[in-house]
Amino acid sequence: MLQQTRVATVVPYYERFLATFPTVSSLAEAPLERVLELWSGLGYYRRARMLHRGARDVRDSFDGALPREPSELQSISGVGRYTAGAIASIAFDVPAPIVDGNVARVLSRFDALDADPASPAGRGALWSRAEALAAGEAPGDLNQALMELGATVCTPKAPACAACPLARACRGRSRAEELPRVAKKSAPRAIALRALVVEHRGAILLGRRREDALYGGLWEPPFVDDVSGATLRGRIVHVLTHRRLEIDVFYKRAARAPKMRPFGDYERFERVPRDAIASRAVSTLARRVLALVEEGERLNRKVRRSEG
Repeated sequence: MLQQTRVATVVPYYERFLATFPTVSSLAEAPLERVLELWSGLGYYRRARMLHRGARDVRDSFDGALPREPSELQSISGVGRYTAGAIASIAFDVPAPIVDGNVARVLSRFDALDADPASPAGRGALWSRAEALAAGEAPGDLNQALMELGATVCTPKAPACAACPLARACRGRSRAEELPRVAKKSAPRAIALRALVVEHRGAILLGRRREDALYGGLWEPPFVDDVSGATLRGRIVHVLTHRRLEIDVFYKRAARAPKMRPFGDYERFERVPRDAIASRAVSTLARRVLALVEEGERLNRKVRRSEG
């Protein structure tokens, strides 16, 4: 959960998740939709799918007990070199290195590394340095200290060098703002979409996306081409890593129960009562679409009352 999400956001999700799935076996046995439901709002849903698949790998290949060696950990779905090193060092005190964004920043500045951390040369130098550091005592404590230092002191902007315990030995302190040297990212590609919210007797038509699609396994008001008979409620801009979704949101109150056949990325559709939507696995984007419609309906009710 902490990969690509801040601690303050994660805590309530983490507590609910562990209360529901206290063991690897309970997570492995759970339906994916339940896992996605508890993850809903955290984003990057591939993490939830891989976590669920990884729990099943641990159950099937390691008798439900997490292995301690990094090579074995990396055989589990969703576990790469960084995650394997974090688990091995922190949980089992194995001298395994880790390099995440925070650690890469700390080491790039400490060693005055000019290579882009994402380049082969930069990545190799960082992992070699992290491996040498982890060979000492208490590798788990060291790795956590490096991550915490990057998160709280050696920050991307305005690093608190005066308060850093490594300041005297830091080769890059005089140009900390310049390091690490990260290549500029290309601008996200703009994609225009139309979201259709159809309501009938207090229920909203939602579609469930195929597992292999963007937002796979999640429910949402469908994105469609035909919005005839619907009213434009507004536009939402939702920025992903490589895409900028520009979504026109349309609303339609149907006289008859709406039906929609599976198409495109949608494997099935259901009419879901408004008060039951919160219990579904719904993406943050879908919540924004529904919130925009709800705000429009609230304003319309207010206008009608004032006119009456």
